[in-house]
Formats: sequence, structure tokens, C-alpha cells
Amino acid sequence: MNERIPALTPKRVMANFPKRPRNSHKGLFGTVAVIGGANGMVGAPLMAARSALKLGAGCVHVGLLAENPPAVDFIQPELMLHGASAALQLPNVDVFAIGCGLGTSIAAQKILYQALKLNAVLVLDADALNLLAKHADLQDDLRARKPPSVLTPHPGEAARLLACGTKEIQADRVAAAHQLAQKFACSVVLKGADSLCATRGGKLFVNNTGNPGMSSAGMGDVLTGMIAAFIAQGMTADDALLLAVHLHGAAGDALVEQHIMIGMTASDLTEWARWLLNQWMDK
Repeated sequence: MNERIPALTPKRVMANFPKRPRNSHKGLFGTVAVIGGANGMVGAPLMAARSALKLGAGCVHVGLLAENPPAVDFIQPELMLHGASAALQLPNVDVFAIGCGLGTSIAAQKILYQALKLNAVLVLDADALNLLAKHADLQDDLRARKPPSVLTPHPGEAARLLACGTKEIQADRVAAAHQLAQKFACSVVLKGADSLCATRGGKLFVNNTGNPGMSSAGMGDVLTGMIAAFIAQGMTADDALLLAVHLHGAAGDALVEQHIMIGMTASDLTEWARWLLNQWMDK
């Protein structure tokens, strides 16, 4: 597979990363809203939002579905916290990241239905993908969207979206990535070892960064936040996806170089991704 499909490299993924003018302000770098966090899963959207902030988004909001959600993130107080429905109605949001810890309740289904109608870029992960797999009408709404959308399934989520088994996905990951992009008219990363990125234009890339230490909770949430951050800063959905996937794995590899594999956390990875991005910019 790797011999036939072009591999992502820092040079390739940084080619379209926007330079910051000297007279910058936060409004130039976009606004992200991360929506999810049903009861017991508030940490997922918070990790995605922290990632979006630390990878360069100008402003980051969090919409939480949980009852009695926190009013502030004391670890990252720069984030602005709201109820999920209120976050959907925020003005001037460039990209909504939907699904991290969202759950699959009727309330979650309503959130996704409303999000699919928004005139903003969407990054759909986790339970947003599970809801899509269950509801044909939501799939129709996704295909009908004019703004770009990005899907980030792991093999199990991809199998549900394509109505097949996980073994079938893994047996021909190239075909699965193409099918997902075509079926839903989206940019797609099929996650896993050697993640595959399919663009809306039909191009396919393989990512060779990453390692087994990244098999821990929250890694997908961090990736979702990174994709959203790069879109907010002005990259196309395709370019943002390629940069985020490659950088995400490279940050994990940097942690292994520091002899941190067992017990690597998603929060650790966010810090290293920020450091690496700045190193790549300098080069």
C-alpha cells in the first residue's frame, strides 16, 4: 500500500500553512466551537478544545450537553464554555467540531441535525459518526451540505458508516477510505496504523507517523481539535486534515524519543504537537 500511495511529509503538509503578519490579532485566526460532552464525557470536548487553542485557533468555544456542565475550564481558562444548544447559535464561528463525547441520545441527534444545517465547516468525530451511521436522513443532510465537512473514523466507525464489518474495512483500507469520501462528499481520515487521508477531490495519502503508545483515551479528540484549528486559521479542509494527521503522529513519535510510550496521554501529545508545529514553521 505505502509504495503506491504518496506519503505525507512535513514539507508537503506545511506547504499551505498560513504565515502570520506582524500586525496580527486573534480575529485573523478564526473561531472554533467544539460541541459534545454528554454526562460522564465532558473531558472529550475539553481535550479537543484545548488542542484547537494550542494549535493556533484565535478563539475557542465549547458547547456541553451534560446536565450542570462546568462554567469554566480551570486548566485552560481561555476556553469559553456554553450549553450545547447555545454554542450552536454562536455567531461568526468558522468551524464546528461535533461528536467528542456527544453520546447518541435524542438530544445528541438534534444537535447533529442542527449542525448539519449550519453554513460553517464541520469536523465530525466519534458519536457524530455513530449517529450518521444510524440515521439515513442525517447522511442525506451531510451530502447536501455546501461548506466542507471532515470525517475522522476509526475502523469500527468506518464499518458502521459503510454497513459492513471491521474486518472488511481492514482487509482493504484503501477502498474503504475512497468509499467514505465518495459516499459522504467529505474529506476523510481512516485512522489506525498508517492512517489514510482521502481528499474531497479523490486524492489519497498515507501517514507513516505514529506509534503504539498513542493507543490511549482522548487521542482522537486531540486530532479533531487540531483539524479544526488549522481550518480556522485559513487552511482548506483537505490541507488542514493532512497537516493535523501527520503532526499528530509526529508528536507521538517525539514523545517516544523522550522514552515516553507506556502511559502516553492525549494531553501530553497536545503539548508536543504545538512544539513541533513551531519547529516546522521555523524550517
